[in-house]
Amino acid sequence: MTMTALPHTDSTTGKGRQAVLDVEGLDVDIRTPQGTVRAVSDAGFTAYAGQTMALLGESGCGKSMTAKAVAGLLDPIAHIAGGTIRLNGRELAGLAERDRLKIAGTELGIVFQDALTALNPVYPVGVQIGESFRIHRGMNRKRARAEAIALMGRVGIPEPESRVDAYPHQFSGGMRQRILIAMAVALGPRLLIADEPTTALDVTVQAQIMELLRRLRTEEDMAVVLITHDLAVVAEEADAVTVMYAGTVAETGSVDQVFARPAHPYTRGLLDSVPVNAERGSQLSSIAGSPPELKDIPAGCVYQDRCPLASAICRVERPALREVAPGQHAACHFADQVQDSTTLQEARP
Repeated sequence: MTMTALPHTDSTTGKGRQAVLDVEGLDVDIRTPQGTVRAVSDAGFTAYAGQTMALLGESGCGKSMTAKAVAGLLDPIAHIAGGTIRLNGRELAGLAERDRLKIAGTELGIVFQDALTALNPVYPVGVQIGESFRIHRGMNRKRARAEAIALMGRVGIPEPESRVDAYPHQFSGGMRQRILIAMAVALGPRLLIADEPTTALDVTVQAQIMELLRRLRTEEDMAVVLITHDLAVVAEEADAVTVMYAGTVAETGSVDQVFARPAHPYTRGLLDSVPVNAERGSQLSSIAGSPPELKDIPAGCVYQDRCPLASAICRVERPALREVAPGQHAACHFADQVQDSTTLQEARP
C-alpha cells in the first residue's frame, strides 16, 4: 500500500507550535498461526507541544497497537512493516533497542491503564520513581529518593515523605495512577502517551487524573497522545482527534471540527450514540454490527459492512484520507455528503 503522508494541520490546532511527534504511513503486522495479518494500516497523525492528540475508537481498532509501535513496545510477534515515526525529528522506526532505552523517560513517557500491573509489587514506590534519576542522571539513592518525594508531592500524593517507602498495594487506584504519572514525567519528556489512564477509576478520580495530566502538559509544554474510547474525555481534554477503525485512520482534525461537522459515517455513528436529552424507555442509537477481524478486513472501505451509506464503489475501492476542510481529513467516498447532512439518512448517495 502506498504511504499517505498526513500534512501538518492548517487549523488552529498546532498553529505556531512545534510538531513533537509525526507518524506517517504506519503499518504494523502481527504473526498468527493462520499467517501474518495487518493490525495497523497506513496510519498517520501529528502531536504538538502543549497540546493533546486523542486516538479515538472502539476496542480493537488499533489505538493501543499504534501507541506501542511509537513507544517501541510491540510484542515479539508484531513488528513495524512500513512508515515513519519521528520524535523531535528523529526517526524511531527501526531504532536499535539500546538507542530506544536512551529515549525512554527522557524524551518519551508512558502512562499505562492498569497501574497495579505496571508497578512492581515488591519494591517501594519511591524506589521505582527514583530509578529513572539513578539510571539517566547518575544520582545516588539518597538524592533519587529526595527527587521521588518531590515528584510525589507534585502529582498530588499527600504526605509523600511518609509514603515514599510504601508499596503499590498500599495505595488506592487513583494514587497508583498518580505514581505512574510521576514516573512517566520524572525526566521531563517531550511526549507523553496516556493509554486509557482513567480505566476502572470512579468519575471523581477520573476528573482529578485528567486535570493532573492537563496541568503537567501545560507546565512542561509536552505533547500528549491520549488513547481512549470515551468521547466525553476527548471533548473535554483534547485539542485534536484521530478516529481509528479496523487499524486505519477514518478521520482526523481538531476536536471542534470533527465533533461539530464529522465527515466519516463511523465518526457520526460514535457521536450519535452518545445519549443527549434521552428519556427513560427511549431507544438509544448505536452502530450495528462489530469491527471486522484482522484476518477478514474487506477489500475496499474497511467500514462498508456497518455503514448505511455503503455502495458499489465502497466494495472495490478503499477511500483515501483526503482534506474535507482546512486541517480536517476523512477517508470516505461520501465525506462531503456526511459533513453537510444532519443525519446519515440524508447523506445517502
